[in-house]
Parts: sequence; structure tokens; C-alpha cells
Amino acid sequence: MKIEVWSDFVCPFCYIGKRRLEMALAQFPHRDQVEVEFKAFELDPAAGKGIGKNIHEAIAEKYGISMEEAKQANHGIGEQAASVGLRYDFDNMKPTNTLDAHRLAKFAASEGKAAELSEKLFRAYFTEGQYIGDHDTLANIAESAGLGREKALDVLEDQNAYLNDVRIDEAVAQQYGITGVPFFILNQKYAISGAQPLETFTSALQKVWQEEAAAPVLQDLSTEEDVACADGSCIVPGKEEK
Repeated sequence: MKIEVWSDFVCPFCYIGKRRLEMALAQFPHRDQVEVEFKAFELDPAAGKGIGKNIHEAIAEKYGISMEEAKQANHGIGEQAASVGLRYDFDNMKPTNTLDAHRLAKFAASEGKAAELSEKLFRAYFTEGQYIGDHDTLANIAESAGLGREKALDVLEDQNAYLNDVRIDEAVAQQYGITGVPFFILNQKYAISGAQPLETFTSALQKVWQEEAAAPVLQDLSTEEDVACADGSCIVPGKEEK
């Protein structure tokens, strides 16, 4: 089974959805036969690297609400995060453009470290208050995920490195009509939109697995008999086998 996950590293529901998927997989008896592939999605491609606002200010401005309303909304999201064991430090989050983080994630995937780096990036932004728009910070995160720091810096300094991989993910998202994240596609057949409850992921895994494991049922459209060979012999119509 293959699960493709479109997400952004500054999307609070993406981290929650990621954790719920992981919790569902931990309970799934066939988890060793499930491949999870992370896909790039930029919530705000036009965002600057250092916007000079904290997350409360950014939310208030974006949605035209008061700071108090923004804080209340973030508090509600924080409670959802806590329900799956995550701690969100909204007061210290540093909103930023995520293109470099996505390019780094593609580099990590080429080194077999996609899962490790994705988790580190989410934690760095939401829990540790790190500035994931900064190349040195990203390189340090890459190193903590088991990647070479200098090689990561080389990737980050080359603006074209792994850029096409990111753009391909975003183009496929457009083809699927994905406008929000997280977005999960199972075996290119079923979709889960958003950080759905754990039960949704659990039932989806079971449904897809049962369909894949079921023996195909063929409808026989044949119109004549005795026109095939079987059991080491062939019977010619109208003649007995000698």
C-alpha cells in the first residue's frame, strides 16, 4: 500500500494529521507493507522569509480578526495537537516561506531520510520556535536527522537544487484539485482531506488493505468449450483424445 501525503511545514493541521496517520499505522498489522511518501505543498508561496510578525499577528491580519480572536483560534488548534501528544508553542513560532525547507526535504528523500527530516522540521517550527527559513538553521536540522550538514548547505545555497521535484509535487496537487493540506491519497484511489480523527485513518487502512488482498473475481465471457489445453493435453473438438 502506498500513501502520499501533501503537507506544509508551517501548517498546524499537517503535523496533527501526520501524527494521527502514524498512530493508525502503529495499530495496523500490515504496517511494514505500507509506504508513506511526503509531497511538497506551499500554503503561501508568496510569503517572505522573515515577515516580522508572530503567528498571532499573521493570523489576525490574514483573516481580518482581532489578536484576541487569533489567540483563541490558535489555542483551539493547540488543544487538538496536545490530544496526539504534540506541544505547540504559538508565542514563539516564526512564520516564513517554506520553499527551501521543501527543497531540503527532497534532498533528504534522495538520501532515504525523508521521514526523519519531516518530523524534525515540524518539531523545529511548532515546538522549538526555530526559524526554518534560515539556511544555517535548516542545515542544523538536517544534521540532526542524519544528513551531512555541509551537503545540506550546498543544496540550500543552490536555488535550483531539487526545485523541480517540489514543482512536480505542486503540479500533481493541482491536477488532483488539492487546495488545502494535509491531504492523503491511498493507492491513488482514496483520499483523506485534513487532520481527520484517528478512526478515519484506521478504517481507511483496513478498507484499502482488504481490497488489495481480495482475490480478483473474473467474469467468464467464453462462448465455446474444448478450445484450450489443460493438464498436459489438448482436446480437439469432435475427436476423442488418443
